[in-house]
Amino acid sequence: MRKKKLRIGRIPYANLFPIFHYLDRQRNRSDYRFIKGVPSKLNRMLREGRLDISPSSSVEYLRNKDKYFILPCFSISSSGPIESILLFSDLPLEELGGKTIAVSSESDTSVALLKIILKEFLSLKCKFKTVKLRTIKSGLSSFPAFLLIGDRAMKEARKSAAPYVYDLAELWHKHTELPFVFALWIVRKETVSEKRELLNKLSSDLIKANNYAHKHFPLIAKNARQKEWLTEKELINYWKKISYNLTEKHMEGLRLFEKYLERI
Repeated sequence: MRKKKLRIGRIPYANLFPIFHYLDRQRNRSDYRFIKGVPSKLNRMLREGRLDISPSSSVEYLRNKDKYFILPCFSISSSGPIESILLFSDLPLEELGGKTIAVSSESDTSVALLKIILKEFLSLKCKFKTVKLRTIKSGLSSFPAFLLIGDRAMKEARKSAAPYVYDLAELWHKHTELPFVFALWIVRKETVSEKRELLNKLSSDLIKANNYAHKHFPLIAKNARQKEWLTEKELINYWKKISYNLTEKHMEGLRLFEKYLERI
């Protein structure tokens, strides 16, 4: 009889590298099966039951609470700039009203956040077009602004000639003074009963991973593939901006996001 494994979504961006770096080096990974994908893909796989648990978009949880529980204590959040959720624009933000903005096909939560910022905070009515990844240069040749996330956003920021670059996490914090929760560890409800022991093991491993990461960022940076385009110091500074916790303050930010989500 084949042993049950926990099917875990794996986002290949720099933001989660410290956590998966630890999980990869666990002596006993035989209970886990990691499945790689961008956030929008993992959201869909989780929804369809092809994953048991994943660090997945907070908007996926908020729109499908009937399907999921969240793993307590864990998130990918930021209280201020995060440097990897960026709007590149040819125009100042306040001049984007009535324009069509290109958004990455990789993201769900960040697109919703952009809509909230423009509509609720700045009273701007914009249209949005989902596009496949391309460079900022080509994107801005067709659209006045282009939203990118993750490693691609960070790469483009290093070489972008866009006149304006806006960090969505920074804009959220400026208007709310609350953290923004980009992703949660989301688990399908049936997994809780069917694979409870494996979930408990993963929860314990994530606590250890979080503690290990904060103590060993320099060592982890030496092993990161993002070293091809970021210095070790830049990686460490980036990770220090991210919160992997889920406190009551984070939940307050998540509840406010949910409130705005219902209005867009």
